[in-house]
Amino acid sequence: MKIQYDAEVDALYIEFKPLEPGTAENREMSEDVVANYGPDGKLAGLEILNASVVVGETLKKIVVEVSPVQRVAA
Repeated sequence: MKIQYDAEVDALYIEFKPLEPGTAENREMSEDVVANYGPDGKLAGLEILNASVVVGETLKKIVVEVSPVQRVAA
């Protein structure tokens, strides 16, 4: 996973999995949040426009926590 913030355009992008250029399907979740889905229909990333307004003060400090995946036996 990658998190990128571009202060010049005030956009935050959270990439869950990389996509080939031109393969994302974009779905607007709100005026400032766009979800990107891959060809397989799975969520690939979130783009947050006007991030300093949407995220607010927390944008100054981003903490990423990674927990082990728990799998359920089938």
